[in-house]
Amino acid sequence: MSTLTLADDRIMLKHGAGGRAMRRLIAESFLTAFHTEPEEPAGCIGLGAMDDGAAVRIGNRWLVFTTDSHVIQPLFFPGGDIGRLSISGVVNDLAMMGATEVLGLSCSIVVEEGFPRADLTRILASMRQTCDEAKAAVLTGDTKVMGRGEIDGLVINTAGIALTDRVVTDRGLHPGDRIIVTGTIGDHGMAVMACRHGLALDGDVKSDVAPLNGLIAAALAVEPDAVTAMKDPTRGGVASVLHEMAEKGHVGIVVDEQALPVRLPVRGVSELVGIDPLLVANEGKAVMAVRPHAVGAVLAALRGHPLGRDAAVIGVCTDERPGVVILETGFGRRLLVEPDGEPMPRIC
Repeated sequence: MSTLTLADDRIMLKHGAGGRAMRRLIAESFLTAFHTEPEEPAGCIGLGAMDDGAAVRIGNRWLVFTTDSHVIQPLFFPGGDIGRLSISGVVNDLAMMGATEVLGLSCSIVVEEGFPRADLTRILASMRQTCDEAKAAVLTGDTKVMGRGEIDGLVINTAGIALTDRVVTDRGLHPGDRIIVTGTIGDHGMAVMACRHGLALDGDVKSDVAPLNGLIAAALAVEPDAVTAMKDPTRGGVASVLHEMAEKGHVGIVVDEQALPVRLPVRGVSELVGIDPLLVANEGKAVMAVRPHAVGAVLAALRGHPLGRDAAVIGVCTDERPGVVILETGFGRRLLVEPDGEPMPRIC
């Protein structure tokens, strides 16, 4: 007799939300479908690594390639829109692997019949502006139109390629490494949620969506090998990223709750709706592991950039309890539980 439940034999929203459920789906379905023998070809970091992108060695450099699809609702939100999100998302995935100079991007857009032409023009202008910020260009693309009700307005897929001398993975952590977050957390998810549900707020809650390649280039320029691992805390938030990095790097991570940078309006919304900012998507932040002797210099480089002025050291890697993330609250310690899925679907 089958023991499958609805959640086992059907794809649910949580399977696209960046937490444990999504990683299980990828491991059980996509990695099986695209398995290669050996696991990855020589000179290649591929799907099996489950990193922010793939990397292929070309001579003495690496070509980094990534792709991302965007289905946010609403399409326009405080601080950004789906167009800015689609460019920033792929540029940031390249940057998380150390590839900060973008060679080119692709853009495929699926539009619902009846979609307002003015909104499409506005979104494309936002994409162009974000490309200018990232010093990147869309070089190729595709357009499809679906019937009314077949999709929800607009879906954008972007892909990008870039070269780097050194790939930074999300698994290179060592005991003693410090964990840095490049700015305040929870801004994007809370801004989208407040807009989606029409919440009247006293504070200014805006998305942090932005291309990070300039900021990451500044951090990587401090010292060779100072940054040992990186990942952007999008779906699933900082909590999910820390769990994934700890598990892959075979380290424990202790997080100082008092050191977490959270803007007061975001904290207020968080308390109002009962969602921890650690679980909320960010679209303009990075989490990085840094060698202890280089922390001061990397932090200074980040804070010297407009997108990194609120960068903070939030934790440390240990050799105790590999794969486990502990939250130091100031009143004791507790396990930081990884979400099964993000509490707000269709957030990026």
